[in-house]
Amino acid sequence: MEITPGALLSKINSPDDLKQLSREQLHQVCDELRQYIIDVVSVHGGHFGASLGVIELSVALHYVYNTPYDQLVWDVGHQAYGHKILTGRRDNFSTNRKYKGLSGFPKRSESEYDTFGVGHSSTSISAALGMAIAANLKGEERKSVAVIGDGAMTAGMAFEAMNHAGVADADMLVVLNDNCMSIDPNVGALKEYLTDITTSHTYNKFRDDIWKMLGKLPVGKHFTRDMASKMEAGIKGMISKSSNLFESLGIRYFGPIDGHNITKLVDTLKDLRKMPGPKLLHIVTVKGKGYDLAEKDQTKWHAPGLFDKVTGEIYKKKYETAQPPKYQDVFGYTIIELAEKNEKIMGITPAMPSGSSLKFMMEKMPKRALDVGICEQHAATLSAGLATQGMRVFCNIYSSFMQRAFDQVVHDIAIQKLPVILCLDRAGLVGEDGPTHHGAYDIPYFRCIPNMIISAPMNEQELRNLMYTAQLDSNQCPFVIRYPRGEGVMPEWRTAFQEVTVGKGRKIKDGKDAAILSFGHPGNFATAAIRELRTEGIDPAHYDMRFVKPIDEALLHEVFTKYDKVLTVEDGTIVGGFGSAVLEFMNAHNYKAEVKILGIPDRLVEHGTLKELHKECGYDAAGIASAIREMLKEKVYTNFSIAG
Repeated sequence: MEITPGALLSKINSPDDLKQLSREQLHQVCDELRQYIIDVVSVHGGHFGASLGVIELSVALHYVYNTPYDQLVWDVGHQAYGHKILTGRRDNFSTNRKYKGLSGFPKRSESEYDTFGVGHSSTSISAALGMAIAANLKGEERKSVAVIGDGAMTAGMAFEAMNHAGVADADMLVVLNDNCMSIDPNVGALKEYLTDITTSHTYNKFRDDIWKMLGKLPVGKHFTRDMASKMEAGIKGMISKSSNLFESLGIRYFGPIDGHNITKLVDTLKDLRKMPGPKLLHIVTVKGKGYDLAEKDQTKWHAPGLFDKVTGEIYKKKYETAQPPKYQDVFGYTIIELAEKNEKIMGITPAMPSGSSLKFMMEKMPKRALDVGICEQHAATLSAGLATQGMRVFCNIYSSFMQRAFDQVVHDIAIQKLPVILCLDRAGLVGEDGPTHHGAYDIPYFRCIPNMIISAPMNEQELRNLMYTAQLDSNQCPFVIRYPRGEGVMPEWRTAFQEVTVGKGRKIKDGKDAAILSFGHPGNFATAAIRELRTEGIDPAHYDMRFVKPIDEALLHEVFTKYDKVLTVEDGTIVGGFGSAVLEFMNAHNYKAEVKILGIPDRLVEHGTLKELHKECGYDAAGIASAIREMLKEKVYTNFSIAG
């Protein structure tokens, strides 16, 4: 299906083309850009509401600033679709998030206009500040702009950057895009603070009057710029305490202004571009602006998949039989079952109640399930604090985001040997979000920490049993449970709870030619591969190891005693992961065998569907079968040489 951009948008191949338009034409550009994103995403999928909310800002920034010489940094990047379309990627935009196509996030290797690769939140101010300091050192006149949402502003890193920016004397602008949303509604005191600023009509009117007055005062020998700045801050402080947070950090605050008023945005940005030093512009926007359903249900329309843009019907897969649930939903419903029986259980998530499905518990047990905002470090140490008081905390953080809380897991959880249960959703390859979101590294970076238990379920029943085991009083160690994005394999998944012996795997089937050792969900790929191989006369054994730490040494002794061909399969990096643990065991006990490791290779894996990426990395069912054939090729030739 060919999607045609509007009359003005079709002629914009770079910001230079945009700058040729009159201010009056910018309204039409915004309308056409918004419609083009709706048209493309409805047919090809992708993130939706975030970009619609910053259409006017995207146009205004590229209209006023001299990009790419001026450095524009988008936080997270969900909202950068308009930016991509305006910077030469309009005709390829239909490939967004597709295999070998455009990235769903700004990416330095994709365009000179993407000044910083993003995907995780709250990095933009630090990056833009670094660029501004570099410009100072090199004597360049380039400007730096960071666009950050109010959700991302809750992270400690954003405040660390602002604390530095206020004393760095760097020429940078922070645009605070305030829509009261990240993926789910924002939480915490900062949300209330920004609401106070936004709704303080007395302050806003008086502030505008101050700006006008100060703009007319002569700045010279007797009235310096510093005096004007202090006078402005002092008068603001008398009117509203809310004005002092950013300015107390040495960052001049402007706003709030309507983020959908393109004329006001252009005028304001032109003024701020001329003003030296660190500045913050607070704009108020609506996530999903211009598409009524997305405005009304912003969480649902963050990334809705394919939909009918006219009726708003979101297309769902049609199944003839009952389908297995998503692993995240199994977690979400299982923690409620456990919490109903164990009053010490609590759930914690850093701004992912929908993605992790902790929202179910938050609705049913609001005092025992908490969304703490985009702050993984705080989530981990908060969980540790709760654990010191005897609480059994399920801290649910995406594997990729858990990287941000590594120190807290080491220092605050593992060293103190606190039994926090770390549920790593989206472990392994995640698909279209690409390398910033792949959960590739958690096995190696947790495996090297003392006092850790690291597990992965092969199916929904195993997830339930691991969750049940982790919350028992007999467990007194940090307990990691990693599971993938997407559906499991068991339509009838509500099974009775059974305790799992920590460090014990299970033999799925015996065999004679080779042994396949799997860790986690890829064990299902191994099962499918074995079915295929048996039709060829090849009979591998299959072991579901369940734990990589402590690893089941009894099973490994059995494997290396019986088999000289061993294949390991995992949904994590092959460097330092499960396969490495098997090799370490083999070396420690002086076994001799041919071992081949399948998993995520030692390179960045780009975006695509899970099926495409599993195939590329070689650990789907076909890849496992091929690896076994290769290991047994001499034996296979002997078996089938007569039949030829």
